[in-house]
Amino acid sequence: MSPLFRRRPPQDRLVTLIRKPGCHLCDDAQVVVEKVCGDLGVPWEQKDITEDRELHDQYWEQIPVVLVDGRQHTFWRVNEGRLRKALTD
Repeated sequence: MSPLFRRRPPQDRLVTLIRKPGCHLCDDAQVVVEKVCGDLGVPWEQKDITEDRELHDQYWEQIPVVLVDGRQHTFWRVNEGRLRKALTD
């Protein structure tokens, strides 16, 4: 298969959860992100919009937001199957 069409292994991906304290949807999203990333061995990080003005300005109406490799994957509710597919396709 051509190198252009090879899938990146899940371990080479990065999931970012953008959230804020006291947000129940953020807590729900974190549970899904932790589960999927843990199952697949994908590293993940979380960022707090109250500590980053740029993230706040960009995402404050959409949190929680999940980025995969720096690109927006979803917001508000995180679907486990959809996130898993994005990380394995």
